[in-house]
Amino acid sequence: MGDTDYETTDVVICGCGPTGALLSAYLGRMSIPHVVIEKEPEITTDPRGIALDEDGIRALQGAGIYDPIYSDIGACMRKFKFIGGTDKVLGKKAFLEMDYGTTEGGTGHVGFICHKQPILEKHLRTAMTSSSFCQLQTNATMIDIREEGDYVYSQYRDGQGKIHNLKSRFLVGADGKTGFTRKSFMEPLGIRMEQAHQSFYDETWVALNWEISLPTEKTHPNFPLWKLGYTPQEVYDLFFPESFRFVCNPERPAVCGRFGLPSDRLWRFEFVVLSGEDGQEMSNPENIEKVVFPYITHPGSKYGLIQDIAFPEDCIRVLRSRPFRFAARSCNRWSHGRVVLCGDAAHVFPPFGGQGIASGFRDAISLAWRLVLLCRRQPSTKPSNHEDVLSGWYIERKQQLERSLASTIGNGTFVTESNPLKICLRDWSLYFMHFIPSWRRDLRLGRRKEGMVPYKYSPGLPFDPAHKGGTFLRQVYCKPVGSSGDVFFSDDIIFGKEKKGLFQLLVYLRDVNQLTSAREAVSRIEEISKEEVHCDEATYLIGKLDIESSPITKGTSSLYRLATAEEFAGSPLCRGRPEPEYYDPHQLGKALGGNKFVLVRPDRIVYAACDDVSRLEKVVSDAVAYLQT
Repeated sequence: MGDTDYETTDVVICGCGPTGALLSAYLGRMSIPHVVIEKEPEITTDPRGIALDEDGIRALQGAGIYDPIYSDIGACMRKFKFIGGTDKVLGKKAFLEMDYGTTEGGTGHVGFICHKQPILEKHLRTAMTSSSFCQLQTNATMIDIREEGDYVYSQYRDGQGKIHNLKSRFLVGADGKTGFTRKSFMEPLGIRMEQAHQSFYDETWVALNWEISLPTEKTHPNFPLWKLGYTPQEVYDLFFPESFRFVCNPERPAVCGRFGLPSDRLWRFEFVVLSGEDGQEMSNPENIEKVVFPYITHPGSKYGLIQDIAFPEDCIRVLRSRPFRFAARSCNRWSHGRVVLCGDAAHVFPPFGGQGIASGFRDAISLAWRLVLLCRRQPSTKPSNHEDVLSGWYIERKQQLERSLASTIGNGTFVTESNPLKICLRDWSLYFMHFIPSWRRDLRLGRRKEGMVPYKYSPGLPFDPAHKGGTFLRQVYCKPVGSSGDVFFSDDIIFGKEKKGLFQLLVYLRDVNQLTSAREAVSRIEEISKEEVHCDEATYLIGKLDIESSPITKGTSSLYRLATAEEFAGSPLCRGRPEPEYYDPHQLGKALGGNKFVLVRPDRIVYAACDDVSRLEKVVSDAVAYLQT
């Protein structure tokens, strides 16, 4: 079969779950033609993942999806409560409480949202298909992948049984842990899933999704709490409390809480399948009644009544009840030649830290710009360095993955511990830690700062470790100088959709007096930037909050100042989410350590930061060399 029989594109993405869809959205925003192959005809209605951390929210923002997050996709999860003991009471005092409703993680966002995955995927599909560079094929099954020379040749079968042929520069398998890419192409080449953490955890749990309707005096006239003056909403809040619970019951650990919008009244309950039990049987109604219903049955003594009070069963609609494995695994390699794995195809997480979808998003955003870099290089007789570029991507991602996994395992340890001595030590150590302010604050924050730990450098990685390279760029709120206009997220002004440069230059100034010299310095690197770093796209951010009172000697194009938490709270960006409690507008400047010039990669990683013109010239020259190699 000749090449003329193949449809040609730059990238083929196999799988259109959250990871594949986000990768597509980013490739589309960076003008890379690609085809997405998805075996399902429609987005599944089954709410699987329900938690997305602040990195994931930031990734959605980068794909142009922000307004729907709190109006359609989900809501802030606010507090995580860890409760102990064997009594099945959700309202008891927590021995550990983490507040994820604050804005302290360096992204400008809350710590977690609880979302409806089908709605999340709907908005991702809208973002990806709004680009003329994306071609989505649903109800299509990948049946063959082979690599020859500078291309990957693949075949898929559509819903009518017709075979289609694709020729691409790269193919990305985002088709999950049982998908075709890894199972049929990668595993015969020696790529396999392995244990990903020394604290091995591999158990079966049951995941239950309920949709709750409110009982009323009319529908349930004999419900005893009406006589005590409770309203339908108050009854719902009593039996299905707002904060997410990690139920550290040594007899049977569980996790439960609301998800989606408050008006959806959706509830997730997950519990472990014990040794000797069958997961499928434990997901049956009779066993759900034994395991879960005690948590929504309150003792009458709580209300001064004789009989126990159960939430009306006919107000519960079961959306999902099925077993699944909690495991921590990662592939020994994530790419072979021009074929790449990402998301669940490359690694799987236990869900104690809400890192499944977020980790796939991190894969996608950091892979997207590398594919852009590789695809814009025309095939030639010169050997391609795509394996080095993809290897660097894997090395970086593996570092972050291990940190996320350690955090997830740590949360899981709280939930699943069954040794009485260890439980006692855990509870007493946490009790005493609360007396030390800094430790108490760290406990309240959870593990939010771990995502900001810099990458460790090894040869070939695309950042300069001598100049703060490999650190995560903090996101702040800002406003245009000389205007009473809207508040923006800093990512949106640095990485505007209309910008052409792959790497972007941010100039962070302490005050307006540095502006003229900074502009002169940027103009000096224009010649050596060789159109890789577009100097005319540089963003200037003044690190003072009262800049409006200072004189500006030149135009204010691309010039912004920091915005306050109060300004953000009054803007449309804060609609539907908590106000930015504990937000530090100066966190970006502090993280940069006084450096003015910051070269930033599209995945929000600092390539390098420096403070004078000579170092800036060296930084830009090195970046250009990498981008043109």
